[in-house]
Amino acid sequence: MISDHRSNLRKAQWETFNISLGPHMMGPMGEDEDPEIEMAALANSLPSTAKTYTPDGLNHIGTFSDATQSFSPSTTHGKLLRSINVVIMSAKINVLLPFGPVSIILHYLTRKHGLVFFFSLIGIIPLAERLGYATEQLAFYTGPTVGGLLNATFGNATEMIIAIYALKSGLIRVVQQSLLGSILSNMLLVLGCSFFSGGIVYWKKDQVFNKATAVVNSGLLLMAVMGLTFPAVLHFTHSEVQYGKSEVSLSRFSSCVMLVAYGSYLVFQLKSHSNLYNPIVNQEEGQIEDDSGEEEVPEVTLWEAIAWLAVLTIWISVLSEYLVDAIEGASESLNMPLAFISVILLPIVGNAAEHTSAIMFAMKDKLDITLGVAIGSSTQIAMFVIPFCVVVGWIMGKPMDLNFQLFETATLFITVLVVAFMLQEGTANYLKGLMLILCYLIVAASFFVHVDPKTSDD
Repeated sequence: MISDHRSNLRKAQWETFNISLGPHMMGPMGEDEDPEIEMAALANSLPSTAKTYTPDGLNHIGTFSDATQSFSPSTTHGKLLRSINVVIMSAKINVLLPFGPVSIILHYLTRKHGLVFFFSLIGIIPLAERLGYATEQLAFYTGPTVGGLLNATFGNATEMIIAIYALKSGLIRVVQQSLLGSILSNMLLVLGCSFFSGGIVYWKKDQVFNKATAVVNSGLLLMAVMGLTFPAVLHFTHSEVQYGKSEVSLSRFSSCVMLVAYGSYLVFQLKSHSNLYNPIVNQEEGQIEDDSGEEEVPEVTLWEAIAWLAVLTIWISVLSEYLVDAIEGASESLNMPLAFISVILLPIVGNAAEHTSAIMFAMKDKLDITLGVAIGSSTQIAMFVIPFCVVVGWIMGKPMDLNFQLFETATLFITVLVVAFMLQEGTANYLKGLMLILCYLIVAASFFVHVDPKTSDD
């Protein structure tokens, strides 16, 4: 009995092995075999030392091979080419990039400051726009609030770099007027074009934005106007204790106070009252003002965005040096007032990134982001960049102060009042945008006929 059972078991094992080999190698199978014996024979026929590979194991093998491939030189080269294609080749405005190297060549081959200034100015435009693009890519990894702050900071990097080079060259009036022009450009031209473009797209309705944040920024801008007004009034009324020195001391003290106020504003914006900076709810549709159907994704990685920010900032710094060196000669050769170049032309180039992005957000009915770009940038220049330049001039031994002369100070004061009046209702339309643009044209014409006095007594 036992020997017969063993022989039957071996027979079942052999037939099961034939089944595993496939139909073409399968031998005859008895019709009276017990299925349980066949299954047991199949289990016993498998070797005990055989290794099985699960799908998880195969996935691990694939992951390891991918990781190995990602560190290969060919893959790194491919990622670099892809990043260059996304950042440099995909933007049509980058056809202006060759103007930068041409300006450097003209600087050493010729002494035509007008051409050097013009080519440097044109060459900085695509760099400023790409700097804004890299900042937007970085904002995908930092969140909307920090991203908006980074956008405003790196959006003002061009103005700050130009101001530091001008301060190093002793061109204090160029520093003052270029920073003043950045504030005027953001508050009137950028915001006006954004309101006008959004109003044309949404013709029959008023766009709404968060009025609370606009009120906070307006208050900070009025504080900045106060900080700029007192040194000018003190100087021109000849009521200072030490003529020519008290206004500098007052400017340095006020700059430190303004920096403290801006630091408090950052804490207010990012920590204590961050809920105020959330997008508002659309009262008509009951939804947050966002395109729910469009989900934007970053086009470059985190470290690629940081690397591009560094490269673009360095290249803007190089061109800014040649731009500042040629600005006075360009004013003479082009027969154009230095105040007009500093207040109007330089800020338009520096605000190229903010101008484009603010208009695009307004046309998508995202006015909170538009105000964060335009008014937030103006607030940062007034409360951080200008006091920072005063402190840097203090360190350099340059008499940089907050005395922006009566004409410039009065222009800034009236501009802040006009914009604050436009923002008090929390709505925007094409008429408000058109009014802001026309106000900027009046300001530009005023600086075109304005002659900067040679001395403060004049």
